[in-house]
Amino acid sequence: MLRAAGLGPKTLARVPADARQVLVVKGAGPDANRGTARLYTRTGAGDWVPGSARPTRNALRGWTDDHRSGDLRSPAGVYRIGDAGGLLPNPGTRLPYDRSDEFAEGGTGFAGESLDTAFDHVLAIDYNRVAGVSPLDRARPLGEERGGGIWVHVDHGGPTHGCVSLARADLVALLRELRPEWHPVIAMGDGERLAR
Repeated sequence: MLRAAGLGPKTLARVPADARQVLVVKGAGPDANRGTARLYTRTGAGDWVPGSARPTRNALRGWTDDHRSGDLRSPAGVYRIGDAGGLLPNPGTRLPYDRSDEFAEGGTGFAGESLDTAFDHVLAIDYNRVAGVSPLDRARPLGEERGGGIWVHVDHGGPTHGCVSLARADLVALLRELRPEWHPVIAMGDGERLAR
């Protein structure tokens, strides 16, 4: 069923065998900053059951296989997701959740939209970060030049610097659906990259 989601052999090979949930985020194109997300859950019989499609935004300039700090592209690939947090209290996720005022963000995005509520809830993507710690942790195992702080966060009405964003209700629903014991991962990129 993950092949039906557009994942090719190289991408599928990066999905760990113990993963029972895969969030597939498919960008509309290599330079596009919009796409869709769909959570696939593997049953005990080994079948992958797709969830609802949810609209997404990603980085202003689209996707890259070689993300660098400030390139305004989202890092394509398959990454673990297991830590969450936000400015607001836990909305009901089973994932470790760090509620902190440090998630407060001001200013405006690329379209002049307010960023005030963008980090009300976040899901940390394990791109250049240490797993098992708060999304706020600044450790960058691959080095600062490779960027970091790549999250799924609340959509603020415009493209991101590198993250993926979902409408508030969609992100809250996703946070509630994810099960840490099912070792969730995210497969993200434009269709061509995911199909490799």
